[in-house]
Amino acid sequence: MRPAAKERTVPELQVATVPVTPFQQNCALIWDSATRLGAVIDPGGEVERILAAITRVGLSVETILLTHGHLDHAGGAAALQRALRRQSGDETAAPIVGPDRRDAFLLEGIARQAAAYGLDGMENATPDRFLSAGETVTIGGHAFAVIHCPGHTPGHVVFFSAEARFAVVGDVLFRGSIGRTDFPYGDHAALIGAITHELLPLGDDVAFLCGHGPGSTFGEERRSNPFLR
Repeated sequence: MRPAAKERTVPELQVATVPVTPFQQNCALIWDSATRLGAVIDPGGEVERILAAITRVGLSVETILLTHGHLDHAGGAAALQRALRRQSGDETAAPIVGPDRRDAFLLEGIARQAAAYGLDGMENATPDRFLSAGETVTIGGHAFAVIHCPGHTPGHVVFFSAEARFAVVGDVLFRGSIGRTDFPYGDHAALIGAITHELLPLGDDVAFLCGHGPGSTFGEERRSNPFLR
C-alpha cells in the first residue's frame, strides 16, 4: 500500500507531501490556510495521485514550482499542468516556474532518462519561467525567497519563507545526509558550500522539507549531520 499524503502546519500555511514514483519523491502541496490558494512543488510523476491529493485538501493551484530538473522531481509537471488547465478551462493556469536555467538540459532529457529506467508517464518539462537567485515566488500570498544551491544539479533552487521559518530544499539536504554529487555535472564542494553559506545561516530554527524521506531543521543537521562536520 502506498503511503498517504502527510500533512503538517506552519504559521498560516499548510503542507502535505505526496510520495510519488519508485524513488518515493516528496511532491509537496503548500497552501494558505484561509484562502486555500497555493502551489505544487516537484510533481515527479503519478499525476493522478497528486490530483487526488489536491482535491482532498481543497487546494487551488496557482503555480507548479520545480526545485531542480531530475525526472523524479519534474517528470509529471507537464501532465499536471495540462490536467489543471483542463479542469479550470484556463490555458494560462498553473504556470511551471523554476528551477534555474542551468537545469534546462535535465528537463529536456526527462523522457529519455525515464525510458532508460523503464518508467512510464514521465515527460520533458518546459518551464514558463526560469528562476534566479534573489527572486521571490509567492505561494498563497506568502513570499518565498529563491536561493540557488548548486552541486546536486547546476540549477537547483531552494524556496525559503522567512516569515514561516520554513524551507523546501529538494535534494540539497536530507535528515542525516546530503544530495548525491556523483553525476557528471555534480559538484560536492559546491553543494557543501551552498549548505554552509546559504542554508545554515538562515537559522537553526528553520524547518525544512526535503525531496526524499523525513524533514528536519537546519539546527539539527548542523549538530548531527555527518556530512557537515
